[in-house]
Amino acid sequence: MSRFGATIFGCEGRRLGAAEAAFFREAQPFGFILFGRNIGDAAQIRALCDALRNSVGREAPILIDQEGGRVQRLRAPLATDWSPPLDFVSAAGARAERALFLRYALTAAELRRLGIDTNCAPMLDVVSEGTHEFLRNRCYGDDPALVARLGRAVADGLLAGGVMPVVKHIPGHGRSRVDSHLDLPRVTVSRAELERDFAPFRALSDLGMGMTAHLVYEAYDPRPATVSAEMLRLIREDIGFDGLLMTDDISMQALAGSLSERSAAALAAGCDVVLHCNGALAEMAAVADAAGAMSPRAQARAEAALAVRPAAAMLDIPALTAELEALF
Repeated sequence: MSRFGATIFGCEGRRLGAAEAAFFREAQPFGFILFGRNIGDAAQIRALCDALRNSVGREAPILIDQEGGRVQRLRAPLATDWSPPLDFVSAAGARAERALFLRYALTAAELRRLGIDTNCAPMLDVVSEGTHEFLRNRCYGDDPALVARLGRAVADGLLAGGVMPVVKHIPGHGRSRVDSHLDLPRVTVSRAELERDFAPFRALSDLGMGMTAHLVYEAYDPRPATVSAEMLRLIREDIGFDGLLMTDDISMQALAGSLSERSAAALAAGCDVVLHCNGALAEMAAVADAAGAMSPRAQARAEAALAVRPAAAMLDIPALTAELEALF
């Protein structure tokens, strides 16, 4: 097997243009990611997924952020409009683990019907005092052990529905006081205090795909985790995550330098894949040129993740829906 490009890309609109298709054929990104700009009706989404995969000549993974609440790209009538995860967990109370399993199994079924096979969840960031509002209600709670259990339920629900989970944001975004889409968060607490943030990621380190956090952890390194060899060693050796590790969106303003410089720095630090989301062709060309093909180790991780990609599942949707409604 030839090596994948060390990239995951978005596309500009609801249909794949000829220039985009030609670029993807050459760049061979590992996979693709969809956003609201790509979403029309069901037939259009399926056609776009087919076109993306045809452009690279293989069943490339197609990712989406379908957390529920504010961060879900698919809305009714294409998919269920879920409450924010933190609100959902609070409402479910002692039944939250089962409720999340059911919620994300149903979400997986909705994704698979449209040709999407990967969801950027579970989100294992632990709520702390001052967690920024862009993140807070996307979290599952403020207790690391509970977050780990609920994150496992999310991952298991996705897998049961035939969708690959992507654990994020490793090694923990919960102490962010600013929005990393716009600025660089800095975490100033001690290494000992950071252990609570790392704990859920250790508990789910067996998952096959993960996403980094664009944060500075000053107790370890003045550079953001995505471009820090020290933080990547922590993720691999201390947290124990040996799955395919992608950056968070490389175009977020938490990172400095050109897109080419950011991409090269992330891969040099130890990331396997650069994620670029906005679909701008000129930007993607610069990222692809900087990223090149996956390293042999990254390729092995990518192949391992794809080897356990679940098949589309035949779920009893009415029964799962009735069970979930009964829990509330």
